[in-house]
Amino acid sequence: MVRKVIDMTSRERILAAMRFEKVDRVPVTPWSFHKIDPETPLGRELIRKTDMVSDVGVGDPILGKAAQIDHRREGDTSVTVVRTPKGDLTSRYRRTDVTGATVEFFLKEPEDVEKLLSIHYEPADFDLSRYQARRALLGDEGLAMVGILNGVAVPASWFSPEGFCLAWADCPDLIERLTAVMTERLMDFAERLCRAGVDAFRIIGGEYASVQLGPDAFKRLCVKYDRALVDVMHKYGAVAHYHNHGPVMRYLEDFAAIGIDCIDPMEAPPWGDCDLREARRRLGDRLCFLGNLDDMEIIDKLPTEEVLAIARKRLDEAGDRGFILGGTSSGAYGEHGARNFIAMAEMVAGS
Repeated sequence: MVRKVIDMTSRERILAAMRFEKVDRVPVTPWSFHKIDPETPLGRELIRKTDMVSDVGVGDPILGKAAQIDHRREGDTSVTVVRTPKGDLTSRYRRTDVTGATVEFFLKEPEDVEKLLSIHYEPADFDLSRYQARRALLGDEGLAMVGILNGVAVPASWFSPEGFCLAWADCPDLIERLTAVMTERLMDFAERLCRAGVDAFRIIGGEYASVQLGPDAFKRLCVKYDRALVDVMHKYGAVAHYHNHGPVMRYLEDFAAIGIDCIDPMEAPPWGDCDLREARRRLGDRLCFLGNLDDMEIIDKLPTEEVLAIARKRLDEAGDRGFILGGTSSGAYGEHGARNFIAMAEMVAGS
């Protein structure tokens, strides 16, 4: 455990950890509020005692504001049609009493990529009101981020999972071309957001390549293009946080090569393969880790003493520099989880 350097605000503490600087204590970070109302006593205590990070969306730069998009309902199904000069692209999302899922994807065949790229593109507008509200809510007691996709998230989510893998196998140059075009749009979007005052980003989408396609594709589609996106953020002094589920040990050096500041969730078995001690040995001070307690299976489920024991082990493995003790930024937690986050923060603060 680290001895106090100076008393830091949560915002200062999180940013220092992400930049591998000295901290007064390791940050303990729930990712947003999930089932907790921030206006309740528990919500206010969560903000006050932990080091919360929360991201919001501010717009979609993928198609641009000139795209023609139609929506309609067909019973329990929402239908979206994107009009293009080379033919329509259609997606269907079905909702039942139990769940919802996309049952038809926009891109069915590799040739559909040409339809998508034929749309006249005008840069999208953005709305910072939700980001500004979240930043005001957290103040110096947390860090607000803008959530943004990476380039490969477009082909990965517009194709079905099977279609995405087959398209990469059959025509990788086309998938890379689409990733490159989308990355250019995202770079412009991120630069305009930085100029408007955004100083922290959460980048989403790398796991599509790392989990579904493998190391060679990750280098070609993520290391190359996400590096350019991160460079834009760093040009303006913003931090770049990366979200990537699944096995990570084979990708550690690739993550560092992207130039990101921090990554989550660095999942431990059985959800992933992360060994925090080995990851730190291999990467040294090149990358901050956020994790690796599962929100739903550990923090929100186990008794507090068990959670604290696991947390102490993680702190020992990861060290007191470049580490943020937390869960996963796509998990969920309720009252029990919130109280366990508070208990972990109190444990670290008292050490």
